[in-house]
Amino acid sequence: MKSLSTLLLCAAMALPAVTALPTTAEAKVLERACIKSDRGASRSLCSCIQRVADFELSRSEQRKGAKFFREPQLAQDTRQSDNPGNEIFWKKWKKFGNSAAASCS
Repeated sequence: MKSLSTLLLCAAMALPAVTALPTTAEAKVLERACIKSDRGASRSLCSCIQRVADFELSRSEQRKGAKFFREPQLAQDTRQSDNPGNEIFWKKWKKFGNSAAASCS
């Protein structure tokens, strides 16, 4: 019993800290941007994209990517940037886009 308790305690400590749930303003940022865009996407498609984003992207990455719907040039600028942070973000964004395309089509 003591070893089981120790194992559970160690496992709990290894898990990332649980953060507070996002507020309404933070939640569904990509879904809202998708719906507002002029690309004619359906609510169900935008909802699916948001579900994939919730799984693959942090909230800040979602906020950054949501700006691409309003300013497509920003996506191009980010992709071509020499900034290492933008390069890391772009790789994650591209992976997210591939996952969303496969899951939501």
